[in-house]
Amino acid sequence: MQRASSFDVPATRPQAGALLELLKPITWFPPMWAFLCGAVSSGVGLVENPVLLVAGMLLAGPMVCGASQVVNDWFDRDVDAINEPHRAIPSGRVPGNWGLIFAVVWTGLAAAWGAALGFWVGIATLVGLILAWAYSAPPVRLKRNGWWGAAAVGLSYEGLAWLTGAAVFLGGMLPSWQILTIAGLYSIGAHGIMTLNDFKSVTGDRALGLRSLPAEYGLHRAAVVACWFMAIPQFFVVMLLIHTGANWQAATVSLLIVGQLFAMAKLVKNPEKLAPWYNGTGVMAYVSGMMISATALPSTIL
Repeated sequence: MQRASSFDVPATRPQAGALLELLKPITWFPPMWAFLCGAVSSGVGLVENPVLLVAGMLLAGPMVCGASQVVNDWFDRDVDAINEPHRAIPSGRVPGNWGLIFAVVWTGLAAAWGAALGFWVGIATLVGLILAWAYSAPPVRLKRNGWWGAAAVGLSYEGLAWLTGAAVFLGGMLPSWQILTIAGLYSIGAHGIMTLNDFKSVTGDRALGLRSLPAEYGLHRAAVVACWFMAIPQFFVVMLLIHTGANWQAATVSLLIVGQLFAMAKLVKNPEKLAPWYNGTGVMAYVSGMMISATALPSTIL
């Protein structure tokens, strides 16, 4: 079937609920959790600022992450036709150019939402949206290279969302270097999480020349690389926590790392089968460590 030009007017409308499906609510948790970590790290009471909390969570999840998902689905429609033909765009439930139109409109709304919450919030939002388009859209299409693609998503989902959470509760001001350092370390670790996420699309990636790490190096080597990326930044987090006197947080994060190491040892034995299992065990320990680290920042670092 011949695909419509990018400038053609859609002949039909999307099915009910198909546009919401493009936003992929299930993917909102990581950036919303990172936003919450950033908010906690600011040291400002969350209960006393419920409107900011809700506005920021909506920005991190439905708005920015949602926009990135729509953009990715539009530019990945050929890959998805191979890997997941039931998705909204390749299945025809979002026909014509409605996917592209929705991506542009939702990106604009997300940018406006972020700008309304403060200068540095707006900057972080804009950077995240630029990375979302650069990740998926040609000619840049960072996802063609597994190293750059996973880095872009990790930065958006963890670091920028953490920065946004802190900035929102600091009145739109730039967070301290300590907050930025912790957020940056967890962003680096998220590179490994994103690599594991690419395991599910290896067949389509190879067919269309997308060089994700699993497609380029094989599942075992990609799993080993992912484990190193997830583990090393957390050791630096522990060192920073010890340096600042956050002893119980450092001890707890260390125990979580030990648990991840055992899970990693199991993962690399059969990464094709166990990648989903690790996402429910090792990744959960990773994000738990994020929140524990965030609680240390107000009392010991700032």
